[in-house]
Amino acid sequence: MLPDFQFYDTIIVTGSGGKDSLACLLYLFELGISKEKIEIWHHLIDGREGSCLMDWRCTEAYTRAIAEAFDVPIYYSWLEGGFEREMLRENTTKAPTWFETPDGLCRAGGTSPKLGTRLKFPQQGASLTVRWCSAYLKIDVCAIAINNQSRFSGRRTLVISGERAEESANRASYAEFEPDRTHANTRHVDRWRPVLHWRTEQVWNLIRRYRVSPHPAYRLGFGRVSCQFCIFGSDHQWATLWLIDPERVERLIAYEEQFGLTIHRSMSIRERIQRGTPYPLLNLLDIAAALDDRFIEPAIVPKGKWRLPAGANGETCGSP
Repeated sequence: MLPDFQFYDTIIVTGSGGKDSLACLLYLFELGISKEKIEIWHHLIDGREGSCLMDWRCTEAYTRAIAEAFDVPIYYSWLEGGFEREMLRENTTKAPTWFETPDGLCRAGGTSPKLGTRLKFPQQGASLTVRWCSAYLKIDVCAIAINNQSRFSGRRTLVISGERAEESANRASYAEFEPDRTHANTRHVDRWRPVLHWRTEQVWNLIRRYRVSPHPAYRLGFGRVSCQFCIFGSDHQWATLWLIDPERVERLIAYEEQFGLTIHRSMSIRERIQRGTPYPLLNLLDIAAALDDRFIEPAIVPKGKWRLPAGANGETCGSP
């Protein structure tokens, strides 16, 4: 089903840098939706306070390049201190959330007296109570940013996200269209998942048609762009990451040893590296692009130069 786009004042595309959220944006262009209504929102997993533990270094710059290429505004938001600070909470309060707006940078939350302790990685599972990385660093951040902007009061907003049923049984149970969790008496907010029933081939075909440069992680062979060090990563992905970014892998191993609890729960990162085989045909330029905090390539590939990345047929680990 297609929403009545005339009904909405603002359309927010939650952009991860991955193929599915990119397809959501491109699909709006296919439908002829005015860019004046569209915003891209990206949640920074590591925050902006100096931590660089979990996410691909290039993702922020890549998402900005995509937004600039299509002349669509992009707003970044994050939990202060990101993944690392939240993971290291020990009898402390939850950090505040920061979010960019058309009028500047804003802060909300971080004032609750409730204390909490984690000192462990998120657990693999569909439940957001244990898979806290998705809840605290993405879902809650987005909701807080909407709830604390008066520009959405008395207005109608459509939030678009790129979950696909093909990725997991849990995602197959999602509604394509429903009221968003931020819907309230003072504002109308709906959630639409336009690619929920799309096949992977449909997603890549749309990206090919617009000649958008895929996130460098796809070129390395990763089938899904979530965090670089996703808790759902496979043995082969861990072996690949050890090969291309050993320093950060060692930091994660050190945290496993500090917590006395592994990411996988039954196997350590070292064990998973030993079980896996690095992805073949890794290109040094692609590795450099993925690990760079800049994105210096054209966001739109010249005509005739677009190529399907190795990850288009790769492992889609990380889809609870």
